[in-house]
Amino acid sequence: QVQLVESGGGLVQAGGSLRLSCTASEGTLSYYGMGWFRQAPGKEREFVAGISWSTGGTRYADSVKGRFTISRDNAKNTVYLQMSILRPEDTAVYYCAARSPLRGTQMRSDPLQYDYWGQGTQVTVSS
Repeated sequence: QVQLVESGGGLVQAGGSLRLSCTASEGTLSYYGMGWFRQAPGKEREFVAGISWSTGGTRYADSVKGRFTISRDNAKNTVYLQMSILRPEDTAVYYCAARSPLRGTQMRSDPLQYDYWGQGTQVTVSS
């Protein structure tokens, strides 16, 4: 069982930066594929970024490539999402998610491929 807690959201002006953190309050994230998703009002939850537990490889949505960076610190049981050059369209609730190693090592963008979710943290980018 894994309990995920996100933090770091807030209000920022366009062009600014924020760093989100996702920590496991229970369990270890070392063997889990991790992903960040977001959901804006009236829209479906969408994949933002993912990181493999085995290779450290990363994957990004086209809309955030070059602006967002996902990383992990297994010793701290934490995954980060560094967001830069933020845009108003990045406004959403951001969720981290963990994918069981039983599902394999490939990174997935489908939220149905993830087993555990945090409660979400709001990111608002003003123009």
